[in-house]
Amino acid sequence: MNIQRILQVDSVTKVYGKGPNKTEALRGISFDVLNGEFLGIMGASGSGKTTLLNCIATMIKPTSGKILLKQNDVAMFKGGQLADYRGKEIGYLFQEFELLDNMTARENIILPLSLHGMTGRQAEGELEALARRLDIEDVLDKFPSQLSGGQKQRVAAARAMISNPSIVLADEPTGSLDSKNSKVLMDKLAAINKEQQKTIVMVTHDANAASYCSRILFIQDGRLFHELRRDLENERQESFYERIVTVMAQLGGGSANVL
Repeated sequence: MNIQRILQVDSVTKVYGKGPNKTEALRGISFDVLNGEFLGIMGASGSGKTTLLNCIATMIKPTSGKILLKQNDVAMFKGGQLADYRGKEIGYLFQEFELLDNMTARENIILPLSLHGMTGRQAEGELEALARRLDIEDVLDKFPSQLSGGQKQRVAAARAMISNPSIVLADEPTGSLDSKNSKVLMDKLAAINKEQQKTIVMVTHDANAASYCSRILFIQDGRLFHELRRDLENERQESFYERIVTVMAQLGGGSANVL
């Protein structure tokens, strides 16, 4: 079983401030992510879920605890090793797309590769395959201002996956999309997860988006509150959605005033 674990989060805490101004964003969270899993992380605003994702991405450093990717402690990475981790081992999909306006969709997608010394020609095959899977072949030479929100997010998804990372971190990927484009994006991500065994960890408020996952962790006030697993062979997505909504109703609002 250990061989299957790609990510281990062990007793992670994150504290902001000191004394009376101290805020505990994460309070000793522990869980594993298996290779090829589609894991959702849910909770009220301020529950700590984005803080957790940013700790995994090394955007912020935990106060205590360990995060291991493929048995390597990410807190130990420095310099080039840290750059390689951020550029090659993880892909990050942002809520607001974060595309560069002066670059075409194609240039935005291959930017991570060019930053790590891979030529455009080497990237072309992977780019074409991703463009087909995400249905963005016809917009590769357009600029972000010429794209719809759904197209922008699928371009951003291609950028997150172009370096074939070990794990894709998605922070509210449907948060800026309407219901139709949200469904298109989630259908594409779920297909990539299933067909390529691509590991995805997604923070979301959206029960519809979460219903595509194979497992959901619910966080309340910086602690794990509940876990749901979907029986992928026998449970319909609609039934899993209903179970998610039930737990969300039990969760209510968190009291911690942090992201």
